Amino acid sequence: MIRTIIIDDERRSRETLATLLQRYCPDIELLDTAESVAAGAETIRSQTPDLVFLDIEMPHGSGFDLLDTGHPERFEVIFTTAYDRYAIRAIKCSPLDYLMKPIDRDDLIAAVEKARKKLAPQEQMARYVGAVLETIRSQSERLHKVALPTSDGLLFIEPEQILRCEAQGNYTTIHLINGERILVTRTLKEFDGLLTPMNFFRVHNAHLINLRHVRKYVRGDGGHIIMSDSNSIEVSRRRRDDLMRRLAQP
Repeated sequence: MIRTIIIDDERRSRETLATLLQRYCPDIELLDTAESVAAGAETIRSQTPDLVFLDIEMPHGSGFDLLDTGHPERFEVIFTTAYDRYAIRAIKCSPLDYLMKPIDRDDLIAAVEKARKKLAPQEQMARYVGAVLETIRSQSERLHKVALPTSDGLLFIEPEQILRCEAQGNYTTIHLINGERILVTRTLKEFDGLLTPMNFFRVHNAHLINLRHVRKYVRGDGGHIIMSDSNSIEVSRRRRDDLMRRLAQP
């Protein structure tokens, strides 16, 4: 399935496109829709789609503005617009396709087929990475250690030695309690799944912390955590309550 979101300020356009996708594009899994550049950027961060149908002209910013923000997430783009004057600039952004409104059914089917063919190798790689991570996870559980994939093999670390993990786009920096930092070619999402059962908690999109090394929680909009090395880590407002419950557990 192609994980997809629609970003368009017109409700009718969003609903029409969603209906067309449901009827004619069975490979599409519609995760969410958004009505502005800001909402679209947040949806991309939270949903990590494979494909984005992106309207160009919207209030308070354009589709080009969203792409210019430099998302670390990787996704394909199909522009949608009622104005052909954007065609040249859109092509320079290297989108997967460019659809004029009202969107023609056959054009949509052809664009989704392009997405399917382009994303197929990525899906195969994701399955391979998943299998590797499962092997790493089983080895880690057997040894009671976390296996960190490095350029020359696996580095086994006791979970207690990890202070926190920090997202660096498609990489993750592992911060150890001795001050050492290890850059690993895996996403924070993958380490979230691996370490959460070991008393770690993802307090923010960019931060996964070891709850054993929390020194203090400071109140705020979402607040922030002071770790045992005195570093302050921001807490996402929507994850604050779950964090409080975890910290309250014996």
